[in-house]
Amino acid sequence: MLKLAVYDTKPYDREYLSAAPGSDRVELQFHDFRLNPETARLAKGAAAVCAFVNDQLDRACLEVLAETGVKLVALRCAGFNNVDVEAANDLGIALVRVPAYSPHSVAEHAVGLLLTLNRKIHRSYNRVREQNFSLGGLVGFNLHGKTIGVIGTGKIGQLTAQIFRGFGAEVLVQDPYPDNDWADEQGMRYVDFETLLKESEIVSLHAPLMPETLHMLNEETIATMRPGVYIVNTSRGKLIDTSALIAALKSGHVGGVALDVYEEEEGIFFEDLSGLVLADDELARLLTFPNVLITAHQAFLTDEALSEIARVTIENVLNLDAETAYIEGTTL
Repeated sequence: MLKLAVYDTKPYDREYLSAAPGSDRVELQFHDFRLNPETARLAKGAAAVCAFVNDQLDRACLEVLAETGVKLVALRCAGFNNVDVEAANDLGIALVRVPAYSPHSVAEHAVGLLLTLNRKIHRSYNRVREQNFSLGGLVGFNLHGKTIGVIGTGKIGQLTAQIFRGFGAEVLVQDPYPDNDWADEQGMRYVDFETLLKESEIVSLHAPLMPETLHMLNEETIATMRPGVYIVNTSRGKLIDTSALIAALKSGHVGGVALDVYEEEEGIFFEDLSGLVLADDELARLLTFPNVLITAHQAFLTDEALSEIARVTIENVLNLDAETAYIEGTTL
């Protein structure tokens, strides 16, 4: 039976992977700690490892995995910016991922974050629980008629843009590989990055993290955005320069921010730190703003998404041919 070492697991990972089709043909070894050069040695005897977004798959880690006999790294996520792909190729380790587990889950969460932040639903909820039924400070605005910019028109970006169109918003989209037929059909307009920032009252990020997109929203680009702009990010935290974002919030140039991701998530997101002092000063500062809403990277967390992640991950692992390390599934 093929052995799979699964790192950085939570109870829901264990539940869904254990119930996935074909899991009875895989020996699942669950670890609640992250994969890094030190913990990689615990994969000894496993033909494959399963990693998540904050696991450290640099060359040093991959070299240890190769020494232990690992032939496959199966990412149970879409992004792979935490993987040294060149090193994996050099070491003969195959890489697979789950490129489209449930774009609806992330798109719906992005819109839900914006609605919650704009209409102050989270603040109203807390007030009412304390029997405070006043409406002061809870004024929002209609999405209908607003200009909303969506950066990145992959599956998630397209679904998010379509939901915004359903509100009656004008939607501008930007992507280095435009899907003009889709945009024409949906009544949207592709523009360049600079135009989108200048014209949009709300900007939603759905771009992958690459060298070209690192800190795409920084001091210079944020300054070109409309005063009072709302920003939503459910993609990757490092798309935004946090220091520049805080400065723009303090000045009032940015009117509101909704985040499901953060620039320095490792060691914070997915953990219960409620009894500790938060050591990350920038995250602590963001949490003090009344016009900032943060969730802890949960946009993917739906039954449908978790089921699909588990199904594709187990399928990818079962497609491993131990003799050739050839993968039938979705490679990078």
